[in-house]
Amino acid sequence: MTTFCAPDGTRLAHRTYGDGDPLLCVPGGPADSRYLGELGGLSGRRGLIVPDLRGTGGSAVPEDASSYRCDRLVDDIEALRAHLGLARTDLLAHSAGANIATQYAARFPQRVGRLALITPSTRAVGIGIAGETRRELAELRRGEPWYPAASAALEAITRGAGGDREAVDPFFYGRWDDAAREHCAASRPDNPEAVAGFGAEGAFDPDATRAAIAALGAPVLLLAGEFDLNSPPRAVAEYAALFPDATLVVQPGAGHYPWIDDADRFRTAVSAFLA
Repeated sequence: MTTFCAPDGTRLAHRTYGDGDPLLCVPGGPADSRYLGELGGLSGRRGLIVPDLRGTGGSAVPEDASSYRCDRLVDDIEALRAHLGLARTDLLAHSAGANIATQYAARFPQRVGRLALITPSTRAVGIGIAGETRRELAELRRGEPWYPAASAALEAITRGAGGDREAVDPFFYGRWDDAAREHCAASRPDNPEAVAGFGAEGAFDPDATRAAIAALGAPVLLLAGEFDLNSPPRAVAEYAALFPDATLVVQPGAGHYPWIDDADRFRTAVSAFLA
Protein backbone atom coordinates (compact mmCIF):
# COMPACT_ATOMS: atom_id res chain seq x y z
CA MET A 1 0.00 0.00 0.00
CA THR A 2 1.27 3.46 -0.97
CA THR A 3 0.19 6.82 0.42
CA PHE A 4 -0.01 10.31 -1.00
CA CYS A 5 -1.25 13.68 0.20
CA ALA A 6 -4.65 15.11 -0.71
CA PRO A 7 -4.99 18.85 -1.38
CA ASP A 8 -6.23 19.46 2.18
CA GLY A 9 -3.33 17.53 3.72
CA THR A 10 -5.23 14.29 4.42
CA ARG A 11 -3.02 11.25 3.91
CA LEU A 12 -4.64 8.84 1.43
CA ALA A 13 -3.71 5.29 0.50
CA HIS A 14 -3.93 3.22 -2.65
CA ARG A 15 -3.17 -0.37 -3.64
CA THR A 16 -1.70 -1.62 -6.92
CA TYR A 17 -2.46 -4.97 -8.55
CA GLY A 18 -0.81 -6.18 -11.76
CA ASP A 19 1.66 -4.29 -13.89
CA GLY A 20 -0.06 -3.49 -17.18
CA ASP A 21 -1.25 -0.12 -18.40
CA PRO A 22 -2.71 1.75 -15.41
CA LEU A 23 -6.42 1.65 -14.70
CA LEU A 24 -7.58 3.84 -11.82
CA CYS A 25 -10.40 2.01 -9.99
CA VAL A 26 -12.74 4.00 -7.74
CA PRO A 27 -14.58 1.94 -5.10
CA GLY A 28 -18.10 2.45 -3.87
CA GLY A 29 -19.44 2.46 -0.36
CA PRO A 30 -17.67 4.52 0.86
CA ALA A 31 -16.00 1.29 1.96
CA ASP A 32 -12.55 -0.24 2.22
CA SER A 33 -11.51 -0.83 -1.39
CA ARG A 34 -10.40 -4.39 -0.62
CA TYR A 35 -13.88 -5.58 -1.61
CA LEU A 36 -12.94 -4.92 -5.25
CA GLY A 37 -10.06 -7.38 -4.99
CA GLU A 38 -8.40 -7.78 -8.37
CA LEU A 39 -11.75 -7.42 -10.14
CA GLY A 40 -12.07 -11.00 -11.26
CA GLY A 41 -8.54 -11.18 -12.64
CA LEU A 42 -8.65 -7.88 -14.53
CA SER A 43 -5.23 -7.27 -12.97
CA GLY A 44 -3.89 -9.79 -15.46
CA ARG A 45 -4.72 -7.34 -18.25
CA ARG A 46 -4.15 -3.95 -16.60
CA GLY A 47 -2.31 -2.42 -13.67
CA LEU A 48 -5.12 -1.69 -11.21
CA ILE A 49 -4.60 1.37 -9.03
CA VAL A 50 -7.21 1.21 -6.28
CA PRO A 51 -7.54 4.08 -3.79
CA ASP A 52 -9.11 3.90 -0.36
CA LEU A 53 -11.49 6.84 -0.14
CA ARG A 54 -10.76 9.17 2.77
CA GLY A 55 -11.75 7.70 6.11
CA THR A 56 -11.78 4.13 4.77
CA GLY A 57 -9.20 1.35 4.59
CA GLY A 58 -5.67 2.71 4.87
CA SER A 59 -6.66 6.34 4.27
CA ALA A 60 -6.75 8.80 7.14
CA VAL A 61 -9.88 10.31 8.66
CA PRO A 62 -9.98 13.96 7.53
CA GLU A 63 -10.11 16.84 9.98
CA ASP A 64 -12.98 18.37 8.01
CA ALA A 65 -15.93 15.96 7.90
CA SER A 66 -17.53 17.95 5.07
CA SER A 67 -14.74 16.70 2.81
CA TYR A 68 -16.50 13.31 2.68
CA ARG A 69 -18.93 14.88 0.22
CA CYS A 70 -18.94 13.20 -3.18
CA ASP A 71 -18.05 16.27 -5.23
CA ARG A 72 -15.08 16.96 -2.95
CA LEU A 73 -13.80 13.40 -3.36
CA VAL A 74 -13.26 14.30 -7.02
CA ASP A 75 -10.30 16.38 -5.86
CA ASP A 76 -8.75 13.28 -4.25
CA ILE A 77 -8.94 11.36 -7.53
CA GLU A 78 -7.30 14.25 -9.36
CA ALA A 79 -4.58 14.38 -6.70
CA LEU A 80 -3.94 10.65 -7.19
CA ARG A 81 -3.68 11.09 -10.96
CA ALA A 82 -1.13 13.86 -10.48
CA HIS A 83 0.75 11.80 -7.87
CA LEU A 84 1.02 8.94 -10.38
CA GLY A 85 2.28 11.31 -13.08
CA LEU A 86 -0.42 10.34 -15.58
CA ALA A 87 -1.36 12.91 -18.22
CA ARG A 88 -4.60 10.98 -18.76
CA THR A 89 -6.02 7.88 -17.16
CA ASP A 90 -8.52 5.18 -17.94
CA LEU A 91 -11.01 5.15 -15.10
CA LEU A 92 -13.20 2.38 -13.70
CA ALA A 93 -15.71 2.97 -10.93
CA HIS A 94 -18.14 0.73 -9.06
CA SER A 95 -21.49 1.58 -7.52
CA ALA A 96 -21.33 4.84 -5.53
CA GLY A 97 -17.85 5.37 -6.94
CA ALA A 98 -19.50 6.04 -10.30
CA ASN A 99 -20.84 9.28 -8.84
CA ILE A 100 -17.26 10.36 -8.17
CA ALA A 101 -15.96 9.19 -11.55
CA THR A 102 -18.77 10.83 -13.52
CA GLN A 103 -18.26 14.13 -11.74
CA TYR A 104 -14.52 13.73 -12.36
CA ALA A 105 -15.16 13.26 -16.08
CA ALA A 106 -17.45 16.30 -16.06
CA ARG A 107 -14.81 18.48 -14.38
CA PHE A 108 -11.64 17.05 -15.97
CA PRO A 109 -12.70 15.63 -19.36
CA GLN A 110 -9.20 16.13 -20.79
CA ARG A 111 -7.81 13.75 -18.12
CA VAL A 112 -10.04 10.77 -19.01
CA GLY A 113 -9.05 8.20 -21.62
CA ARG A 114 -11.84 5.64 -21.20
CA LEU A 115 -14.49 5.45 -18.50
CA ALA A 116 -16.03 2.19 -17.25
CA LEU A 117 -18.96 2.48 -14.85
CA ILE A 118 -19.76 -0.85 -13.19
CA THR A 119 -23.27 -1.30 -11.75
CA PRO A 120 -23.26 2.47 -11.23
CA SER A 121 -25.21 4.53 -8.75
CA THR A 122 -27.17 7.17 -10.67
CA ARG A 123 -27.35 9.96 -8.05
CA ALA A 124 -24.83 12.22 -9.79
CA VAL A 125 -27.08 12.47 -12.84
CA GLY A 126 -30.42 12.53 -11.02
CA ILE A 127 -31.90 9.27 -12.30
CA GLY A 128 -34.42 7.93 -9.80
CA ILE A 129 -35.26 4.26 -9.35
CA ALA A 130 -38.88 3.39 -8.62
CA GLY A 131 -39.80 0.84 -6.00
CA GLU A 132 -41.77 -1.06 -8.64
CA THR A 133 -38.62 -1.49 -10.73
CA ARG A 134 -36.89 -3.13 -7.78
CA ARG A 135 -39.92 -5.35 -7.13
CA GLU A 136 -39.92 -6.56 -10.74
CA LEU A 137 -36.26 -7.53 -10.50
CA ALA A 138 -36.82 -9.21 -7.14
CA GLU A 139 -39.54 -11.37 -8.69
CA LEU A 140 -36.93 -12.93 -10.97
CA ARG A 141 -35.43 -14.58 -7.88
CA ARG A 142 -38.68 -16.05 -6.55
CA GLY A 143 -37.40 -19.63 -6.84
CA GLU A 144 -34.46 -19.03 -4.48
CA PRO A 145 -34.70 -20.49 -0.95
CA TRP A 146 -33.88 -17.16 0.69
CA TYR A 147 -36.52 -15.27 -1.31
CA PRO A 148 -39.43 -15.11 1.19
CA ALA A 149 -37.44 -13.41 3.96
CA ALA A 150 -35.53 -11.18 1.52
CA SER A 151 -38.70 -10.15 -0.31
CA ALA A 152 -40.50 -9.23 2.91
CA ALA A 153 -37.54 -7.12 4.02
CA LEU A 154 -37.34 -5.42 0.62
CA GLU A 155 -41.02 -4.55 0.73
CA ALA A 156 -40.66 -3.00 4.19
CA ILE A 157 -37.65 -0.96 3.07
CA THR A 158 -39.42 0.16 -0.13
CA ARG A 159 -42.42 1.35 1.91
CA GLY A 160 -40.13 3.25 4.24
CA ALA A 161 -41.11 1.01 7.15
CA GLY A 162 -37.60 0.02 8.13
CA GLY A 163 -36.85 -3.63 7.60
CA ASP A 164 -33.82 -5.86 7.95
CA ARG A 165 -31.34 -4.52 5.41
CA GLU A 166 -29.04 -7.51 5.77
CA ALA A 167 -31.93 -9.78 4.81
CA VAL A 168 -31.93 -8.29 1.30
CA ASP A 169 -28.23 -9.01 0.73
CA PRO A 170 -28.89 -12.08 -1.47
CA PHE A 171 -30.56 -9.85 -4.05
CA PHE A 172 -27.18 -8.21 -4.73
CA TYR A 173 -25.51 -11.40 -5.95
CA GLY A 174 -26.26 -13.71 -8.84
CA ARG A 175 -25.61 -16.71 -6.56
CA TRP A 176 -26.04 -16.54 -2.80
CA ASP A 177 -23.32 -19.08 -2.02
CA ASP A 178 -20.43 -19.16 0.46
CA ALA A 179 -18.26 -16.93 -1.74
CA ALA A 180 -21.03 -14.34 -1.96
CA ARG A 181 -21.62 -14.42 1.79
CA GLU A 182 -17.93 -13.95 2.49
CA HIS A 183 -17.66 -11.09 0.01
CA CYS A 184 -20.79 -9.44 1.38
CA ALA A 185 -19.45 -9.46 4.94
CA ALA A 186 -16.15 -7.93 3.79
CA SER A 187 -17.73 -5.17 1.72
CA ARG A 188 -19.84 -3.44 4.36
CA PRO A 189 -18.92 0.22 5.01
CA ASP A 190 -17.46 0.70 8.49
CA ASN A 191 -17.31 4.51 8.71
CA PRO A 192 -20.87 5.85 9.20
CA GLU A 193 -19.64 9.44 9.06
CA ALA A 194 -18.14 8.88 5.59
CA VAL A 195 -21.36 7.25 4.38
CA ALA A 196 -23.52 10.07 5.75
CA GLY A 197 -21.25 12.78 4.39
CA PHE A 198 -20.98 11.31 0.90
CA GLY A 199 -24.43 12.51 -0.17
CA ALA A 200 -24.64 15.64 1.99
CA GLU A 201 -26.29 18.77 0.62
CA GLY A 202 -24.36 20.09 -2.37
CA ALA A 203 -22.76 16.74 -3.22
CA PHE A 204 -24.59 16.48 -6.54
CA ASP A 205 -25.59 18.93 -9.28
CA PRO A 206 -27.33 16.66 -11.80
CA ASP A 207 -28.15 19.37 -14.34
CA ALA A 208 -24.57 20.61 -14.52
CA THR A 209 -23.16 17.08 -14.62
CA ARG A 210 -25.54 16.03 -17.40
CA ALA A 211 -24.60 19.09 -19.46
CA ALA A 212 -20.89 18.39 -19.05
CA ILE A 213 -20.98 14.67 -19.89
CA ALA A 214 -23.14 15.35 -22.96
CA ALA A 215 -19.96 16.76 -24.50
CA LEU A 216 -17.56 14.12 -23.16
CA GLY A 217 -15.27 12.84 -25.89
CA ALA A 218 -14.13 9.71 -24.02
CA PRO A 219 -15.76 6.32 -24.73
CA VAL A 220 -17.84 5.06 -21.82
CA LEU A 221 -18.85 1.54 -20.78
CA LEU A 222 -21.84 1.07 -18.49
CA LEU A 223 -22.12 -2.49 -17.20
CA ALA A 224 -25.27 -3.58 -15.37
CA GLY A 225 -26.11 -6.85 -13.66
CA GLU A 226 -29.26 -8.60 -14.87
CA PHE A 227 -30.55 -9.01 -11.29
CA ASP A 228 -29.12 -5.87 -9.68
CA LEU A 229 -31.68 -4.12 -7.48
CA ASN A 230 -29.26 -1.32 -6.61
CA SER A 231 -28.49 -0.35 -10.22
CA PRO A 232 -31.26 -1.88 -12.36
CA PRO A 233 -30.50 -2.38 -16.05
CA ARG A 234 -33.30 0.00 -17.00
CA ALA A 235 -31.75 2.84 -14.99
CA VAL A 236 -28.26 2.05 -16.28
CA ALA A 237 -29.57 2.19 -19.86
CA GLU A 238 -31.02 5.63 -19.13
CA TYR A 239 -27.62 6.64 -17.73
CA ALA A 240 -25.86 5.40 -20.87
CA ALA A 241 -28.08 7.59 -23.05
CA LEU A 242 -26.59 10.69 -21.42
CA PHE A 243 -23.15 10.09 -22.96
CA PRO A 244 -22.36 10.72 -26.65
CA ASP A 245 -20.20 7.57 -26.96
CA ALA A 246 -21.51 4.89 -24.61
CA THR A 247 -21.66 1.10 -24.68
CA LEU A 248 -24.22 -0.66 -22.49
CA VAL A 249 -23.58 -4.25 -21.35
CA VAL A 250 -26.01 -6.22 -19.20
CA GLN A 251 -24.22 -9.20 -17.67
CA PRO A 252 -26.54 -12.23 -17.51
CA GLY A 253 -27.06 -13.80 -14.10
CA ALA A 254 -25.17 -11.04 -12.30
CA GLY A 255 -26.07 -8.82 -9.39
CA HIS A 256 -24.32 -5.76 -8.02
CA TYR A 257 -20.86 -7.40 -7.98
CA PRO A 258 -20.53 -8.93 -11.46
CA TRP A 259 -16.86 -9.91 -11.05
CA ILE A 260 -17.92 -12.16 -8.16
CA ASP A 261 -20.82 -13.73 -10.05
CA ASP A 262 -18.93 -14.53 -13.27
CA ALA A 263 -15.33 -13.36 -13.31
CA ASP A 264 -14.62 -14.60 -16.84
CA ARG A 265 -17.59 -12.86 -18.41
CA PHE A 266 -16.89 -9.65 -16.50
CA ARG A 267 -13.19 -9.62 -17.33
CA THR A 268 -13.87 -10.28 -21.01
CA ALA A 269 -16.41 -7.46 -21.32
CA VAL A 270 -14.30 -4.86 -19.54
CA SER A 271 -11.05 -5.87 -21.23
CA ALA A 272 -12.66 -5.66 -24.66
CA PHE A 273 -13.84 -2.15 -23.93
CA LEU A 274 -10.49 -0.99 -22.55
CA ALA A 275 -8.40 -2.59 -25.30
